Amino acid sequence: MRTLHVGLTGGIGAGKSTVARLLAGHGAIVLDADLAARAVVEPGTEGLAEVAEAFGPQVLRADGSLDRAALASVVFADEERRKRLNAIVHPRVRAWMAERAAAAPDGSVVVQDIPLLVEGGLAPLFEFVIVVDADDDTRIARLVRDRGMSEPEARARIAAQAPREQRNAAADRLIDNSGTAAELDEAVAQLWRELDGKTAQS
Repeated sequence: MRTLHVGLTGGIGAGKSTVARLLAGHGAIVLDADLAARAVVEPGTEGLAEVAEAFGPQVLRADGSLDRAALASVVFADEERRKRLNAIVHPRVRAWMAERAAAAPDGSVVVQDIPLLVEGGLAPLFEFVIVVDADDDTRIARLVRDRGMSEPEARARIAAQAPREQRNAAADRLIDNSGTAAELDEAVAQLWRELDGKTAQS
């Protein structure tokens, strides 16, 4: 038995988190890059200290924790500041994920859930890449319904990510989530059988 390292991504509103949850239900070890990004800037971490040094005490709350809204307002419209933040956070996120992936028992399917996997050029790091996809109209409708965005906000968030064609081209398996929940359940169950089978291969 060998451990299979899988990258999971998808455009905003495509349903990547739903697929991650379904895979976890089948037995995958799912590592969430968004969770890692929060963990590496918790109070007392080197990451938080470096963020505060780079962007000033105004990005901290009174209790010493990170004020994400304040940080976002500082870096959102400034490309250089955003790059500086990414240079602090992204290497720590990768280390956090890699440490936990390395600790997985033999024979595991380890799925790293990474929203910007394609944008970050990370696809070559994985044996198998899953991309969750849905058409733009479906994604916009979900973002408006589930996240309270306006349609222009939803379109802007989609436009800020890699084009669908670029992201989909990185996939070893493309999961279409434009249909029903039952159809997605069946697609993920079929995918799980494929992934689990790979752990038995030498």
